[in-house]
Amino acid sequence: MSARSPEERPLLLVCSSGGHLLQLVGLAEAFAGFPRLWVTFDKPDARALLAGERVLHAFGPTNRNVPNLLRNLRLALRVLRRERPRAIVSTGAGVAVPFAWLGKLMGIPIVYIESVTRISSLSLSGRMIAPVASDLFVQWPELAESVRGARYEGSNLATA
Repeated sequence: MSARSPEERPLLLVCSSGGHLLQLVGLAEAFAGFPRLWVTFDKPDARALLAGERVLHAFGPTNRNVPNLLRNLRLALRVLRRERPRAIVSTGAGVAVPFAWLGKLMGIPIVYIESVTRISSLSLSGRMIAPVASDLFVQWPELAESVRGARYEGSNLATA
């Protein structure tokens, strides 16, 4: 168990690399004042976007890959026990599922932000995390209307 004070406990930001990571990085202003720990894949985009951040690398690919699911489950257990994060925030995808479920069992709040690409239904990771999410945000009002408990607070579309 972590001996850190609640103020020192990090936000655990968990997501796949690529678009999921880009969307979570786009929310950086929302968690700028908090200590952070990122969990994502060791890919060039992740190294570039998270330069200077505290990062742990998950095992990928996660799609239909049971060995990597088990590796990420073990990683999640180690990280959650050691860090005792104040919350887990994720935009998906599969890598986030073991962190969310174990986090829920440990009493850690789970914030899930569905991908902006999901307009009419939740993604597979969204459907798997929704039952344990403390907060479920979607980026389309139509989706908020069709998913029980989902909240629409705007979109995280990046403007280039």
